[in-house]
Amino acid sequence: INGRAYQDLLDDLCADIDADEVDVVAGLDAMGFVLAAGIAARIGKGFLPIRKAGKLCVDTDSSVMTNYSGKTQSMEMRLPAYAPGTRVLLVDQWVETGGTMHGAVQLVEQQKGIVAGMVAVVMEDNENNAKYREKYKCVTAIQPNTEWQRQANNQYLESFKSYKPEMAFPT
Repeated sequence: INGRAYQDLLDDLCADIDADEVDVVAGLDAMGFVLAAGIAARIGKGFLPIRKAGKLCVDTDSSVMTNYSGKTQSMEMRLPAYAPGTRVLLVDQWVETGGTMHGAVQLVEQQKGIVAGMVAVVMEDNENNAKYREKYKCVTAIQPNTEWQRQANNQYLESFKSYKPEMAFPT
């Protein structure tokens, strides 16, 4: 809701992205859309939505994954979305268990694309996300091994307690 904070977040995340290593920015349904669209515009690339099943009005590829709540879901991406070899930057707001990101990786690979990296405000510390950090360039606003990361792993930032709506519009 705070435009300046959103701009600052995009500045921070885009500073660690090499636009020459990305062909398209994919946002994961639904909060990833907001972040991915901003990043795509900033680095001069197109935006590709990766949706929950049944939301796209075109032919789709699908993958099955287990989301953060333990539910099995399907995700879809337009078919075809891009040419083989396209480098796709995957973006989501909060990567908890890594299940939704896994579904997105499957979709990119099914269409013979290359995962160019992952971007999120938060990637929680767990085995799945550690594997992503080893395999891909991962850009996050909340840095590993910090107090903020500890709070994110608990899924509650202390700053939530002190937030007041008027803080979104400082004078």
